[in-house]
Amino acid sequence: MLKAVLFDMDGVIIDSEPLHARAAVLALQKYDIPVTLAYIYQFVGCTTYSMCQKIIADYQLSYSPEELLQAINHSKNYLVQTEGYTVIPYIIDLMKDLHSHGIKLIIASSSSPEAIEEVMRTLNITEYFVGYVSGSMVAHPKPAPDIFLLAARQLGVQPDECIVIEDSHHGVCAAAAAGIPSIGFINPNSGNQDLSKAAILVEGFDEIDYAFINRIYQRAHKEPLTIATTEHFILRELSLSDMDALFDIYRQPEIKAYLQDFSDDLDTERKKLQAYIEQVYAYYGYGLWGVFFKDSGLLVGQCGIEYKLLHKEEIYEIGYLLDPKYQGQGYAREFVSAVISYAFEQLAIPVLTVLIDRVNKRSEGLAVSLGMQYVEECQRNKGSYLRYELINDHL
Repeated sequence: MLKAVLFDMDGVIIDSEPLHARAAVLALQKYDIPVTLAYIYQFVGCTTYSMCQKIIADYQLSYSPEELLQAINHSKNYLVQTEGYTVIPYIIDLMKDLHSHGIKLIIASSSSPEAIEEVMRTLNITEYFVGYVSGSMVAHPKPAPDIFLLAARQLGVQPDECIVIEDSHHGVCAAAAAGIPSIGFINPNSGNQDLSKAAILVEGFDEIDYAFINRIYQRAHKEPLTIATTEHFILRELSLSDMDALFDIYRQPEIKAYLQDFSDDLDTERKKLQAYIEQVYAYYGYGLWGVFFKDSGLLVGQCGIEYKLLHKEEIYEIGYLLDPKYQGQGYAREFVSAVISYAFEQLAIPVLTVLIDRVNKRSEGLAVSLGMQYVEECQRNKGSYLRYELINDHL
């Protein structure tokens, strides 16, 4: 279960990498050290102290790391005082949303404690964070895992209950070494960073919220994703542990009559579900989900979206079924409506299609009540179906 989000600071909360690079170049010019911005950008995600050590080694300097560090910090302070901080758009909105959902937040940054505290105070974000960990507090900076492991300990959570947000190669490598999935933020001002070890890459935070991050966490830990919650139901991805209950529903004569390629052998159906979980959920990010009573957790049906070809035409087909014991109580309309909303709002699907067996009057009535429009009668797998569609008016 996701309990904590660990934020890098430079390049994730504030767009500080250009400022740090300019400060380093400006300071080192006073020592007649001809470094370039491109040279400095290789140190994104490292501590400034370790950068100073490398500069001294590369240029065979007689200065101490402390002396260079002091000069760079002086230049940085001057730039901050004259220009201020540039905040990454929507990142504070994300902090607020995560905090409102009870997620513990901490900053885990290579910057100094003084720099972290100044940013938190200036941006007025201290209330959202339990605290912070600086690279100076651990023996080994990023890409070693120390900083994230210490952050998890400070929060009182396990590493596998966390997720990291990073913009640097060193950062995502440190998260991977700590056994924590990371979200890689492609910040163009952070230089050319290899973020391939991140669980997912994002280009901004305008559409990133608690639900998004929780889905990434669940996917990284191979947990069934929760898709929607309604008055009576939870819709989530199926797991192999759901197969026995699903098989009992499939075997009902009223359901079995409309299933294609159903096998009366439980092991066969279990293998099919395993393949579906691995190939459909993971690849498409959607599929047919389980419908569970919110209070009892009882599986009562399926509903979801599948990408299919209908006579060479690409369609997004919505499918649903409900245990006959619970039909006729308005339940199907409730969870199908939730899937339609998810398809239109979260997946931006332009048109949803449903194919209904001609004799299935109950399903046809549901389609009509949901505003779907009759299109045509069509053939599939030697069967005759009524095609209904619903257009996404929000696009």
